[in-house]
Amino acid sequence: RRDPENCKLGDARRGHPFIIGSMPPASSFASAIAPLTDEPARTALLFDVDGTLAPIVRDPQTSSVPELTRRLLIDSQMIYGLIGCVSGRQAKEARRIVGIGSIPYSGNHGLELLPRGAHKPTVNSEAEAWTDRVHAAALEAFPELREESGLLIEDKGPIVALHWRGLDDEAAAEAVAEQIAEQAKGQGLLIHRGRSVIELRAPVTSSKADAVHALLDGVDVDNALYVGDDRTDVDAFRALRALQHEGRLNEVLCVGVRSEQTPSELLAEADLLVDGTEGVSSLLSALAG
Repeated sequence: RRDPENCKLGDARRGHPFIIGSMPPASSFASAIAPLTDEPARTALLFDVDGTLAPIVRDPQTSSVPELTRRLLIDSQMIYGLIGCVSGRQAKEARRIVGIGSIPYSGNHGLELLPRGAHKPTVNSEAEAWTDRVHAAALEAFPELREESGLLIEDKGPIVALHWRGLDDEAAAEAVAEQIAEQAKGQGLLIHRGRSVIELRAPVTSSKADAVHALLDGVDVDNALYVGDDRTDVDAFRALRALQHEGRLNEVLCVGVRSEQTPSELLAEADLLVDGTEGVSSLLSALAG
């Protein structure tokens, strides 16, 4: 009997999705990840941060990765060819949240790359040149409405995020964010919508697909896993599958992290679904073996 509340595993290469229902989670994970664990030194493990490794919290500045998950990531470093993190936050902030300096981070949806142990990230220079205009678009538009709604502003350099999760009147704050976004769009900025957030971005093409390419560049691996929870992570899924289609990668596993707010696009494109950050920790435990 199929149980959609357990694990879903799809074979994207053959186009025949199937459901793992009554099997225990450990067995489900083992079946899904066997092609990766068979060749760990030839495998890259890539993870989104917020909502994947770290639970979503009301105040983004208080986000952190649970100690068990952190320890599992450290253990996996000794086994796998690459452990890397991808984030919509700035790369240094992503590293602060994860708490591991010996792995690389791609931040701001591929606009930044922070190599292992580096003090500063490399930043896309074209996007960086737009920083002042992005900030002005966020801070100078509808200041009274923004203050009244309590809309939260997150400075991410060439990206500014407008957050409303957990506010007293989320709908009112979201409406203000939409007004700011519409005005910013008229000024030539790119607008991106996520879970309880709208981002104003420099008009420079970037995505988590770029982040995946940056992290894998020059790394000698044959297989890759990506784990994410939001629609931006679908770009990373597609990037890995494109690399597989080109023959750059042999085995690819795209894992979606399910929650009450999981976008339908992610559910549709994931090979495997796990429940929340606890499910990610279980997956990591299985990978670390």
